[in-house]
Amino acid sequence: MARRALAALSILAAAVTLPTATATSARAETAPIRYVALGDSYTAGPLTSLFQPGSPLGCLRGIGNYPSIVARTLRPASFKDVSCSGAKTKHFTEAQSFSIGRPNPPQYDALSTETTLVSLTIGGNDIGFSKAVRCFELSYSDPEGSPCKDELTAGGVDQFAQSIAAAAPKVGTALAGIAQRAPNAKVFLLNYPLILPAEGNGCFPWVPIAKGDVPYLRDVQKWLNGMLADQAAQHGVTLVDTAEPGHDACQPNPLKRWVEGIPTQFAAPAHPNMWGEAAMASLLLEAVRAAG
Repeated sequence: MARRALAALSILAAAVTLPTATATSARAETAPIRYVALGDSYTAGPLTSLFQPGSPLGCLRGIGNYPSIVARTLRPASFKDVSCSGAKTKHFTEAQSFSIGRPNPPQYDALSTETTLVSLTIGGNDIGFSKAVRCFELSYSDPEGSPCKDELTAGGVDQFAQSIAAAAPKVGTALAGIAQRAPNAKVFLLNYPLILPAEGNGCFPWVPIAKGDVPYLRDVQKWLNGMLADQAAQHGVTLVDTAEPGHDACQPNPLKRWVEGIPTQFAAPAHPNMWGEAAMASLLLEAVRAAG
């Protein structure tokens, strides 16, 4: 964990360091990297940094999100970040509109046969993971009970289990679509960092999840990440596992906390903060370098 924190710090430092002659020379000796970043808010990094100039306002796409950090480190020949908060897999093939500002074009539009590197995080909005906000609200009614689980499994039907099963083929189709449009690219799918600790009863009210709901929502995230791992394996995509224990929203040390509950750092609720985006960048860079 200490090594990961140091890596994240070095990534943040690299993000504001100007290119050196050595780095430029090294890039010239290798095939040019043409990098495209796709995905949802965990890619876009809402509220973690200033918005990317010229990006659709509704996407909340930050200059300090993990693709931007990776791009500043790799210095690719071209870089397109088309990630967008609220994106579902359908927004790879259709525009994403907002109540204000211009729409985000179909994310696949950024891909081409010249693309050599693709990263993405996707699937959370397809399963309705925003229901976690409803769990926040319900927790105050019964902090010792399981009001969220009770509501989402009423009648013996688990809404999250159903939606994860329904999302699996959508994620698979999305990955297949990337391969079709960018056949020369290495593709890296990042899963979702842990929101809740790997064990224990959570940390109500700092992360407002009722004690009895903690094991259930912990399992939901495991199911989601497991589905992403299965789809990555089926489609020859490299999975980058960001769900490292000890970096959840309950961590009291802000340098170790990658995800916020009720934010105490710049971030959206139940989303990565700047340390989380930097850690995701570090993990992605490790995977890219390992892939050669």
